[in-house]
Amino acid sequence: MVMSKFRAISSKFQLLQKSSATVPCSSRFFSRVVESPEFSPRDNVADTSIISDHLKNKRVDEARNLFKGTPSSDVRLGTKMISSYVDNYRLAEALELFDKMPVKDVVTWNNMIKGCVDCGHMGMGLKLFDEMPERNVISWTTVMNAMWKFGNTEEAERLFCKMPAKDIAAWNGMIHGYFESGRVEEAVRLFEVMPNRNVISWTTMISGLDRRGRSDEALLFFKKMMRFGVQPTSSTLTSGQTTCAKMGYLQLGSQIHGLLLKLGYAFDAYVTAALITLYANCKQIEGFVKAFNEKLHLNVVVWTSFLTGFGVNGKHEDALRVFCDMIRFGVSPNQTSFTSALNSSCEVESVDWGKIIHGATIKVGLEKDSYVGNSLVVLYTKCGSIGDGIFTFKEISYKNIVSWNAIIVGSAQHGCGNWAIAFFSQMTKTGTEPDEITFTGLLNACSHSGKLQKGRHFFDCLSQNSAIKPKLEHYACMVDNLCRNGKLDDAEDLAKKMPMEPNLSIWLTLLSGCRAQCNLEMAERVAKKVFEVDPSCSSAYVLLSNMYALAGRWTDAARMRMKMKNVKQLGCSWVTQ
Repeated sequence: MVMSKFRAISSKFQLLQKSSATVPCSSRFFSRVVESPEFSPRDNVADTSIISDHLKNKRVDEARNLFKGTPSSDVRLGTKMISSYVDNYRLAEALELFDKMPVKDVVTWNNMIKGCVDCGHMGMGLKLFDEMPERNVISWTTVMNAMWKFGNTEEAERLFCKMPAKDIAAWNGMIHGYFESGRVEEAVRLFEVMPNRNVISWTTMISGLDRRGRSDEALLFFKKMMRFGVQPTSSTLTSGQTTCAKMGYLQLGSQIHGLLLKLGYAFDAYVTAALITLYANCKQIEGFVKAFNEKLHLNVVVWTSFLTGFGVNGKHEDALRVFCDMIRFGVSPNQTSFTSALNSSCEVESVDWGKIIHGATIKVGLEKDSYVGNSLVVLYTKCGSIGDGIFTFKEISYKNIVSWNAIIVGSAQHGCGNWAIAFFSQMTKTGTEPDEITFTGLLNACSHSGKLQKGRHFFDCLSQNSAIKPKLEHYACMVDNLCRNGKLDDAEDLAKKMPMEPNLSIWLTLLSGCRAQCNLEMAERVAKKVFEVDPSCSSAYVLLSNMYALAGRWTDAARMRMKMKNVKQLGCSWVTQ
């Protein structure tokens, strides 16, 4: 509309010029045309400024309405509108505007491709990439990063090799992609052959190695970076501190703290959170309390670190008080905050606290979140509220392996073997693969509900599963199940054939089974195994002595009690020295 008016006025002006010989041009008319609001370029500048302000303040609809009245050839403003649309997941409107733009530069194409990828439309992004009249390194890097995002490793590598020119951002993106896909060695090799590195390159290596469980190597890279004189950013130092927190390296973490103070990053919220975690993991309660109190932060990450720090140090009541203070100061808890608070409630076995926190999760809409829901299930089942645990489990929107394990183990702890097996059946129907915790819960459930055949079946499934190796706790559950069902010979045979040495718990379980079945001959054999592991095991002396007494072998019973007395005196003789 504005452009049509502009053309009409221009044509009038041209006609006036042609007829200037016969019709004198009125200077007053000319000035009126040029200064008309429909002609003045100052209006476009003002509109652009207002649109930019709307976009900056997330007022997309207001910006769109005003943008309709601006020239469609304004590439820069059109690109801003496209970016705003895709940032708000309004991809259809972004594509419509993109198609209507008569002129597009490489920035416009790049933003549209990135928008398609961010909105989950990889195919459309690739189509636009293929149609681009001109590409720069950002175009290639955007599509390469998209390939990493969607798990297409080979295509990402192909694009990286095909790039006509690679900047540091492209190299860094490739290293980050390798770490995200778990290909740590390739990431390290690529870093070593980089022609140039910046602080982002080093930070990517440090955080990537730490995330992949190679924290020692991450710290070596951090030290190497400092020796090379690379100026660290707050992200670099936060990554270093996070690694020190995991490893419990207080001295190096304190040195990084000093560097943070020197560079002026000490009051950054994420830096403070990393400091709190460092001192908490190193059992320095005064240190993390001081780090928290240096400045009043209203950042949820800082409060969550503070809350978790008390939990890590066994100060669960203090952790729950911090949770209350957090809400009182108006800081809205996130997933991790609720999970930490629920874990502390679980440790103090307070179902009342759990219900209060559960109510808070409902208020902020996180009650169906997997992490929060899993913690609620563990809390309720541990505190004896199996009904509340099952109700909460059913409310979880996305049930992961932790969710299924929580309800299976919880059912087993309450002796509800049928429920545990029923939940496992539901789990397999969803396609969720069981892990070692799942089998521990199932074997425990079968043991406590007298289901020997089911227990044998699950143990056989575990033994045949190439992805999971049976552990001590699985053998302990199976030995317990066999003993409870009077299969002592099978239990002893299983204990002898274990691929690892049976621990004290397994031998004591077998000894208790012998006591229940009055099998004194086997009990003597098993007791020898117990004393080989722990010569001062008083419970074994008591069990064997009682069995001798029941068999009328009073001399042997008295001998066992005398041995137990001598062992006790020997064990505490250091007190009198």
